[in-house]
Amino acid sequence: MNDTETWAEQTSGRQSSARSHQRRLAFTLSFTSLVLVAEVVGAYITGSLALLVDAGHMLTDVAVLTASLVTATLMRRRPTNEKTWGWARLEVITAAAGAAVLLAVGCYALVEAVLRLSNPAADGVQDLGLLLFFGILGLLSNIASIVVLAAQHNDNMNMRAAFLEVMNDALGSVAVVISAVVMLTTGWSGFDAVAGAAIALLIVPRSIKLLIDSLRVLLEETPKGLDLEAVKEHLEHVDHVVLVHDLHAGTVASGLPRLTAHVVVDSGLSMKDASRVLASMQECLREHFPVSIEHTTFQLEPEGYMQHHESGLHDEAQQSSDIPADARAEAGSVALRSS
Repeated sequence: MNDTETWAEQTSGRQSSARSHQRRLAFTLSFTSLVLVAEVVGAYITGSLALLVDAGHMLTDVAVLTASLVTATLMRRRPTNEKTWGWARLEVITAAAGAAVLLAVGCYALVEAVLRLSNPAADGVQDLGLLLFFGILGLLSNIASIVVLAAQHNDNMNMRAAFLEVMNDALGSVAVVISAVVMLTTGWSGFDAVAGAAIALLIVPRSIKLLIDSLRVLLEETPKGLDLEAVKEHLEHVDHVVLVHDLHAGTVASGLPRLTAHVVVDSGLSMKDASRVLASMQECLREHFPVSIEHTTFQLEPEGYMQHHESGLHDEAQQSSDIPADARAEAGSVALRSS
């Protein structure tokens, strides 16, 4: 199978996944929006602060799910000359924004819980039975959304962010139900604050993790599990390869790692041998490392070629490429094929 056929299959697979993501997110958004309206009405009728806070949390979820749905829709668009990777990177931006919002909600909930416990409100819930009903309604909706999203929640960061939102919503609904039950049986209104703090402690660490993962992609950090030193050493053992420098690896979006490198090769290398070198290096990146990289760009440079960099970003790599020709030739003479 040639590279064109492989790329076509990958593109078709991503398009199919994007359509599935779009349908699942649309279903979840519809359910969540209906329950949001019900909880706002319920909070007004019962006077429950806990239900009102959960409705506010659900409003955040609706915003994030809407952004996720828009992202899934845009990701189905084909790349253009202006957007050569299409809208793939948008999933990372959406995930980062959703994680930041969740982190803010979690921190607010912790502060609010402390304030409530230190200064409990004078007014209680007017109808605990109705509060319990709306809590169960929200929980059932969240369970349905979790079932819909669970099968593909690890496909990309956008789906992970949406799934995390729904999970946090479910925890909020559980807190409302437990609070209603505890207040019905004990009359202790302070349990709302305790439950809210517990939910916040679950929200904050997961939000931080998702935010860090998103920032790693946006900062073009090397994909987790890929050792660039090992990659460099492996590539330099391909026949006719003398030196590898200016090696960069990053991630465009979930499932789209990429790598670029400048490769010094034997001078006078024929086009046929150069094709073999490229094929060997591409196979290396696909087969020999924990992170399989399909998207690679190699610049082949004959021995003695000197590239003048216009910035200081590659000074260290440039120094490496300035190794005397005899030293590089010696390195090339002991190179073995390991791909």
